[in-house]
Amino acid sequence: MNKYIVVNQPEKWSFSIENIKVISSQEYLTNPTYALLKKARIFNLCKDYSYQSKGYYVSLLAEARGHLVIPNVKNLVDLKTRRLVRLVSDEFDDVIQQSLKNIKSQEFTLSIYFGQNVAQKYKELSSLFYKHFQVPFLRVKFVHTTKWNIQSIKVISESEIPEEHMSSVHVFANQYFSKKRYDTLKITNSDFDLAILVNPNDPAPPSNPKALKKFIEVAEKLNIYAEIIEPKDLSRLSSFDALFIRQSTEVNNEAYAFARKAQQEGIAIIDYPDAILKCCNKVYMAEALQNANINTPKTAIVHKDNKQQVLEHIGLPCVLKAPDSTFSFGVKKAKTKEEFHLMVTQMLKESDLIIAQEFCPSTYDWRIGIIDDKPFFACKYYMAKGHWQIYNWNAKKKDDQDGNADCLPIEKVPKKVLSMALKSAKLMGKGLYGIDIKVIDNVPMVIEINDNPNIDFGVEDRYYGEAVYMEVLNAFKKRLE
Repeated sequence: MNKYIVVNQPEKWSFSIENIKVISSQEYLTNPTYALLKKARIFNLCKDYSYQSKGYYVSLLAEARGHLVIPNVKNLVDLKTRRLVRLVSDEFDDVIQQSLKNIKSQEFTLSIYFGQNVAQKYKELSSLFYKHFQVPFLRVKFVHTTKWNIQSIKVISESEIPEEHMSSVHVFANQYFSKKRYDTLKITNSDFDLAILVNPNDPAPPSNPKALKKFIEVAEKLNIYAEIIEPKDLSRLSSFDALFIRQSTEVNNEAYAFARKAQQEGIAIIDYPDAILKCCNKVYMAEALQNANINTPKTAIVHKDNKQQVLEHIGLPCVLKAPDSTFSFGVKKAKTKEEFHLMVTQMLKESDLIIAQEFCPSTYDWRIGIIDDKPFFACKYYMAKGHWQIYNWNAKKKDDQDGNADCLPIEKVPKKVLSMALKSAKLMGKGLYGIDIKVIDNVPMVIEINDNPNIDFGVEDRYYGEAVYMEVLNAFKKRLE
């Protein structure tokens, strides 16, 4: 398998290792050659991994392309989650106290380069942090009160490495990139009480109160204890055996922190952190669907270098999507060139990459609910009154904010639609998904793959009733077994 080191300035790096190539982040993101590679291991050494930066997108698109990447997006998001950093402090406590017991000062900084420190005595501690976070350059600050505690964990760029460490860093790098296997965390599963995460202030909750009540009733029939928990209850999560996320999911909100903690503690979960990361980013989705040859409206990933050429491919009107848009938030329609350039310029201030998509008007979208590769409900979602989307958050009347819906038996779904929905869900792995598909001139096209799809009482359960809730809860039982 060929290895690629992705950096901001390739001229600064040189390695005497077979089958390894240093390339720039811009080249990896925009050169079609790399999108078509079937087998590759990507080492992302970009100077900035912050959300929606080039470093972030290198890891995100590497996953979409099926490349093995270090660090992956999950690793990058973990470092931004203070709750997870506190958990790590508790988890590594014995090794931290043992490793730092002879230090006389009240503060200590540990610099970790490719899982190693320049001082051999911190080898075990450095390796532990690397295995957990999988980031090439880390700086961990400790403070001593009654014992040693982690004050902060941050990613550092190559420019922040002290000059006197550079010779060691290059030795560590050559050792690291010569390896054939790379350490990763092992995740295990366990057993039986269900936490249902709900945010009382959610503007667009994925389940209404009657549906939540129904989940609890059906869980009781299956001998599962189910309880509603809120974002403030993260510290209680360890007392449950399973977690069902029923609040809006975003990379930067509590839902991801809950999902990641659940995964690390071996708690059965719907949905996995990977599903949240992948489905919440339209850039990942566009690349993944394209690589799988799944039909979509004409789509382009827009960046500052190609924004002038996009309209030649997409045409007008054109739909623009922020990478993390959900429930029609962050989705805009440009009717003219002037609107397009104004909107794109504004949106690229928030993210290095955005999505432009051909506008395909229709009276309804199919929504196929899939749990662990099995379809379990089918709906037609109609556009909001006088609007081009299912949701119209600017509607004056609350009743006009979303369109009507029909719920149908699975066998009434056109075979081409059902087949496309199943194929799309498999791109994201096991989990709970809602696949949105338009049929234009008898041709189905995937519009979106949604993690955490709506399951509302009186809508998605209208045809199959209790069986919809049963399918989700049985998926938990299988995970626990």
